[in-house]
Amino acid sequence: MPPLVLSLLSWLTLPIYVVQGVWVRSRAMRLSPAAGPRSGQMGEGEAKYRILTLGDSSAAAVGIDRIEGAIGYQLAQKLHQRTGKRVDWHISGHNSAVAGEIRDVVVPNLERIDHTHIFVMLGTNDMKNLHSVGRWKSEFGGLLYALRARFPDAKIYWHQAIDMNAVPTLPQPLAMMLNWRRILLNRKGAQLCVERGVVAVPPLRDVRAAGFCSDGFHANESGYDAWAEHILDHLDFDARTTPAATPYI
Repeated sequence: MPPLVLSLLSWLTLPIYVVQGVWVRSRAMRLSPAAGPRSGQMGEGEAKYRILTLGDSSAAAVGIDRIEGAIGYQLAQKLHQRTGKRVDWHISGHNSAVAGEIRDVVVPNLERIDHTHIFVMLGTNDMKNLHSVGRWKSEFGGLLYALRARFPDAKIYWHQAIDMNAVPTLPQPLAMMLNWRRILLNRKGAQLCVERGVVAVPPLRDVRAAGFCSDGFHANESGYDAWAEHILDHLDFDARTTPAATPYI
């Protein structure tokens, strides 16, 4: 469906979105980020990989009890298992964060570590908060510039948002309306990634209800595990230059 039509449909159905969205929000469970350290290492010797997982509640591992199940931890563990090399990891996840907040508040305060890989987990809150494509372009695009300026040698990856129709807690037609917004932001985000030397990892396709935690919105340990495997399948392990970004399909 053409972007203009998707945008028009999403705004025309705004009253339905507001009413149903308020109902879902009133019933939603309030979960905390996973407990545990936000930094660590896998393996011994000199670090071959230094990874940063940055973003919203998906990076913060909301929905699980321990940080060992978090996507950032699992990425480090799987990378170490695949390569046998030491992997240093750090998680900077922030519940309910949007692109502008990560750009303006979080990135300027990140430690200047020579990260080899940065994984950006963002977009869902921008989508559900009905941020316009123009705002997303400005804030997410500015975030990519900020990361590139602060960590010029890192390979940067952004995982595009999943199909909202697969999220158990979202009723219809709310899920469909959110999915229109998702498509718009994914397309623009992938375009920005191509322009700014970032890899846009395509959305995880095989999303199952069993991969969600008790709130029906955030992932559980098995969901984060599948997510990490999917990202690693698109990872460039060795080259110092970032591979070509994958456009949204």
